[in-house]
Parts: sequence; structure tokens; C-alpha cells
Amino acid sequence: MSKIRVLVVDDAVVVRRIVSDVLSADPELEVVTAANGKIGLAKIPQVNPDVVMLDIEMPEMDGLEALVEIRKLYPKLIVIMFSTLTQRGATATLDALARGANDYVTKPANVGGVAAAQQALCEQLIPKIKTLCGKAERVVASPTKPNSVRPTAPARPASFFSAPIDIVAIGVSTGGPNALSELLPSIPANFPVPIVIVQHMPPMFTKMLADRLDTQCQIDVVEGADGDCLRPGRAYVAPGGYHMLLKRERTNIVLIKNQDPPENSCRPAVDVLFRSVVQIYGAGVLGVILTGMGQDGLRGCEQIRDVHGQVLAQDEHSSVVWGMPGFVARAGLADQVLPLNLIAAEIVRRVVKSRPQVARQNSSSDLQPAQ
Repeated sequence: MSKIRVLVVDDAVVVRRIVSDVLSADPELEVVTAANGKIGLAKIPQVNPDVVMLDIEMPEMDGLEALVEIRKLYPKLIVIMFSTLTQRGATATLDALARGANDYVTKPANVGGVAAAQQALCEQLIPKIKTLCGKAERVVASPTKPNSVRPTAPARPASFFSAPIDIVAIGVSTGGPNALSELLPSIPANFPVPIVIVQHMPPMFTKMLADRLDTQCQIDVVEGADGDCLRPGRAYVAPGGYHMLLKRERTNIVLIKNQDPPENSCRPAVDVLFRSVVQIYGAGVLGVILTGMGQDGLRGCEQIRDVHGQVLAQDEHSSVVWGMPGFVARAGLADQVLPLNLIAAEIVRRVVKSRPQVARQNSSSDLQPAQ
């Protein structure tokens, strides 16, 4: 089996050495380096990499400029951005994802020396490289068509769902910022229930993501904060570095956050949020699992199904990585497995259908997905 070839593009000699040492230690990987985006572009046809890892801030040609050129010349080449845990780094990373980067990793900071930095990189970067390369192969071979609609779980009759949907809970990881940027703008401004979201991202990145989504959407999108009262027509993104849960306070449902141990190697974790949502809303939960690595959300979806809630999952073809939704679909937990471009409409349809009073109070056009 041939090795995965990674082109590491970074202007810092020390960083190139650390990343090269980490990746070269894995027998399935081989590494080539370049000192800036211009040199990196020139090396692509020479070394034919499977993955390009791009630093964002570089002289001559920075990572965003290099990414734009790579997407023109090599539209299917896997690109992972290497970003800093800063506001500027978060903004640039979201820009890069919007311009076609497949994923990102953050530079280890305050981890306690070179060995700790190498370990952090090993845990973050190598699984992403291998997963994305595996995904690239599966997309070519996948028989799934872009607009296929495949029910996966045993069909449950409409009468089975007696409870109105009172909340939509979304879990997403790799590929999530772009998936949310496609899905949430299609939710109408008068959406009658709140939306809570776990997107696997570090601190600061989730705030920047929420702010960016808020400018794109008809509903309000905010980063969740302690004590926020849930309200209809607003989406709450779990803050990076914290689990987000719900708590009942008299007649209100409020958000709380904590730094309990990670679950599924994640904090925030989808399973933590979904468990909490089920405890408060029971059968009135619509869970949605979108693109992402790993299986965070699987146990939460089991609990949603156990209380007769509903579950949607993104299909393989439209996912950057069919890990999280794939586990849910293969376990028979999804009421429907849908391409990303049909999920917003299905969310709205299910919520409105479950709430006849809302449907009567609004004309047929008032609660349609936004165009």
C-alpha cells in the first residue's frame, strides 16, 4: 500500500521540522516541505501530494492566496489549514473553509514544550489526514447520488410522533462551518422553536462562527452563554472548550456550560448536549447529525429514539466526512438520511407538521424554508 504524501507549507523552519517529525514517524505517511505558498504551488506538480497542509500567514504568498490557486488548478486536492488560536486565526480559518479548504488544525499553544506540541499535533493531525484521504477514495467509488433520499431506520407511522417538536438539536464536526452556512440561512425568521448546536471547534472559533452565521441567516445565531434563556427563532452554538447543557428554571429553559471531561475526545460534545435536551424535552426533540469525524452523537441519537423523538442524518455524498452521520445511519437511528441541500426543508416540514396550531396561525408561505 502506497504511503500518503503530505506537502507541509510553512515559513517557520521550527514549525516545519516539528510537523515533519510528527508525520514522518507514522509509517503510512511521507512528508515534503515548502517555505511559502509560492514555493508550495511550484512543488505540487513535482511531488504529487495527496494532502497539502497550509500555514495561513506566510511571506510572498500566504495560505489563503495559495488555497485559491490550488482550488483553481487542483480542485480535488485535500487541503488542511494550519491556524493559530487567535481571533485573526479564527477569521482566516473560516475564510479558508469557505474558499474550499477541507479542514484545519490549530497550532499547539501553551502545551508545555516541544514533546507536548508534537503529541498534540499527532492526536489532531494524523487522524484527519488519514480520514480525509480515505474519504477521497470513497467518494469516487460511492454509488450514492447527490440528491438521493434514503430512509434508513425502520419506518415509524406518523401517528407514532404524538409530541410537538419543541427544539432542534444539531451535531456537526469536520465540514461543519460550510454545512451550517448552507443549512441555517434556509430556516425562516419566524421558526417556532429554538435550535442548539454543537460544532467541534476550539475557543474563539465558535464565537467567530456564530457571528458569521448571524450575518447570513434570518434567525439570530449566537454563541451560547451561561443563563441564556432559549427562545424560538434563535440558534445557540456551544462555546469552544465547554460542554453546553440545558436546565429548567421555573418556566424558562436556560443554557449552562461546564468543563467536565471531554466525551468522544470532544468538548463541547454532541452526546452531552443531546442527553440534556432529551431530559428536558423528551419526545419533543428533533436531532440532526451532519458531517464529521468520529461517532460523537451516536449515543445521544439512541436516547432521542428511545423517547420517541426524531432523527435526521446527512448522507455520505454531501458529507465531507461520513463519520458521525454514518454511525447514526448504520445503527438504524435516522428517520431519514438526506443530502445537505434537503435537510433545512425537512426540519421545517417536520416542525410545522408537529405543531398544527403554528401551521394554522401562519399562511402556507410563512413557514417555508428561506430561499
